Amino acid sequence: MRWREGDTVTIRVKNTLKEDTSIHWHGIILPYQMDGVPGISFPGIPPGETFVYQFKLEQSGTYWYHSHSGMQEAQGMYGAIIVEPRDADPIRVDRDHIIQLSDWTDEHPMRVLSKLKAQGDYYNYNKPTAVDFFRDVSQMGMSAALEKRQMWNEMRMSPTDLADLSADVLTYLMNGTTPAGNWTGLFRPGERVRLRFVNGAANTFYDVRIPGLKMTVVQADGQNVEPVTVDEFRFGPGQTYDVVVQPKDDAYTVFAQSMDRTGYARGTLAVREGLTAPVPALDPVQWLTMTDMMGDMGGMDHGAMGHGAMNHGAAGSAAMNHGGMNHGGMNHGGMNHGGMNHGGMNHAAMGHGSAASAGASKTVRHARTEYGPSVDMRVDTPRTNLDDPGIGLRDNGRRVLTLADLHTVGGAMDPRGAEREIELHLTGHMERYSWSFDGVEFGQSTPVHLRYGERVRVILHNDTMMTHPMHLHGVWSELETPDGAFQARLHTIPVQPAQRISFLVTADALGRWAWHCHLMFHMDMGMFREVVIA
Repeated sequence: MRWREGDTVTIRVKNTLKEDTSIHWHGIILPYQMDGVPGISFPGIPPGETFVYQFKLEQSGTYWYHSHSGMQEAQGMYGAIIVEPRDADPIRVDRDHIIQLSDWTDEHPMRVLSKLKAQGDYYNYNKPTAVDFFRDVSQMGMSAALEKRQMWNEMRMSPTDLADLSADVLTYLMNGTTPAGNWTGLFRPGERVRLRFVNGAANTFYDVRIPGLKMTVVQADGQNVEPVTVDEFRFGPGQTYDVVVQPKDDAYTVFAQSMDRTGYARGTLAVREGLTAPVPALDPVQWLTMTDMMGDMGGMDHGAMGHGAMNHGAAGSAAMNHGGMNHGGMNHGGMNHGGMNHGGMNHAAMGHGSAASAGASKTVRHARTEYGPSVDMRVDTPRTNLDDPGIGLRDNGRRVLTLADLHTVGGAMDPRGAEREIELHLTGHMERYSWSFDGVEFGQSTPVHLRYGERVRVILHNDTMMTHPMHLHGVWSELETPDGAFQARLHTIPVQPAQRISFLVTADALGRWAWHCHLMFHMDMGMFREVVIA
């Protein structure tokens, strides 16, 4: 859909399905009644009925739309939105292509989900093998290799648990086209070409690059950013990046590999149809590291800390005897998993005073509800850095975009500091395949309340080993640096394992809004909250 900033758009959606449906306009600021989330902003659209969406466009940029009903998003109900700026676009190009990435399964998504509920790593085909073990023995020695396996086995976790679904069940698509179908975008040599990348996948983080061609990132989540030139970027479901390229050769491969390195989507930029360029091999699978498990270990006594940064919730420290373990010089004997008694603290709705100090409070506060059957891991020393490209992209020889590279043009929309803080922990249990905020799944949760007009600092603390793209409807999320300075204006923020990030929100949109992980199965299994602004 192509719209123009300042216009009022009217979209009539007639439901010809045999089930309820909806459309959510992802990233578009609008009245909550038009947001399209059944049970939150409206009842949904019953079979045979028509719903009229109408709202005025107060922004420009690249966005997208998708169903917020059942599994329809995973079954193809999505598309791109371009909102042209009211005035001249400062991003001057000769040609413009939309590249919407998605994923597809021939199985019904509910059947796929049922398999994950029965076994959380059902589709993980990169689990450690005997070959990996003997390679480690040759590189590390028998004792270290055994200790490495013992550590992961005792935690009942997999070091390759990067994605719930793999190429075993998914086909990775570019503009609805398989890799063999080879979607092609045309150009003339020397042109400045704008590529509007939209991640419309239900379950896949993509790492995108165009071998032989630099990409200059000019927009993130529909907002213009100070241009930054990179070789590669990672983005998760819900995110968008606009890049400008200047191709000189006849053909280039647009290569988007899944984060778990089991497959890829690909297309071609070419001077004419039918041309192709070499398709690179998938990058090797990398194991999650201590940083991904524990967070920030810098400046700490690693010998005394060990697993002290991790509190294994329902998995139970009692079942884990670390006393005799020495993982590469790390002594786990002196750790205290019992740690802190967090009592009845409910940080989901908690205000922490004036929050006058720069940046978010670095004190880790686990809610009492995290100590329950829906949580298999807690991180006590999270990292706050934004300059990590993430597992599989570190030190790969390419210039990879990070959140620290993003600087929204014009700075923050609201100059005020935070009046209070709200802290929520992203939690889960892989064996049960449950996902939650603060150990509380959506069905047992209460809304997060914001006062109309207030400025709030939101802290998201990832207590899991997976990256979660967190989408707050209705308002902008203004990402902060670790020191509290404005970083970027976003609608979807990926939070890496053991990472603690903060952003400011101006509660200027009355109504009921959704806030959730944009990995569809994570959302459906409980990582979802309602936000009420009143």
